[in-house]
Amino acid sequence: MDNPFLGTWILNLEKSRFDANHRPAGGTMIFELDGEGGLLMTAEGIAGNGAKVAERPQKFVPDGIVRRLDGLPGLSSVCRSPNASTLEAEARRDDGTMIGKGVYAVSADGNTLTATTSGVDSKMRQFEIQTVWDRG
Repeated sequence: MDNPFLGTWILNLEKSRFDANHRPAGGTMIFELDGEGGLLMTAEGIAGNGAKVAERPQKFVPDGIVRRLDGLPGLSSVCRSPNASTLEAEARRDDGTMIGKGVYAVSADGNTLTATTSGVDSKMRQFEIQTVWDRG
């Protein structure tokens, strides 16, 4: 069976719930196989002020093994997949402090991806958002 995450996803602004500090005007997310047993997620979009933004690529290897985050000293992540259509990921500092977590779930029909994410942004502000993505 094909991986339900693979492909391009378009942000559905009307169905999403945003934090006051994180209100995009649009977005695209792409999941690809990374060649090492995981998924590589890239995302880009338009910030609320109209500026183009690109997120740091994120690698998901849903095996429950804690891995260091490349280029981010003192940070590690772990990813699990409780079922074929759900990814659960966490990022922590070396002292165990949670800095971010997310649950990514593809609908039964494969046409919608819902991402519920929370944590601390680059300006040290806490956030929680739920974004809904339509298959592109």
